[in-house]
Amino acid sequence: MIIATDMPEVAQCAATQCAYNTQSACHARAITIGDGSNPDCDTFFGSSEHTHSGRTAGVGACKMDDCVHNSDLECSADSIQVGTNGNGSVNCLTYAH
Repeated sequence: MIIATDMPEVAQCAATQCAYNTQSACHARAITIGDGSNPDCDTFFGSSEHTHSGRTAGVGACKMDDCVHNSDLECSADSIQVGTNGNGSVNCLTYAH
């Protein structure tokens, strides 16, 4: 069963070491943002093998309740970008406190 939902898309992902990343795009079905107090991509899965899926990922859930785009634990941004921050974590770069 496929459930159609309206989710913000992951417009770009710079975490090229992730198994869901192919050509700087995320191809997971949906990702979750937030790990404790950081806007980490909880779906990040480091691997040298990458998915062959053609779908574009959406943001399924957001645990960052202090983000301006968070509405009832879901992202309300039009789209997001994911990348690495200065300490090597894979974060939602669209996160705004």
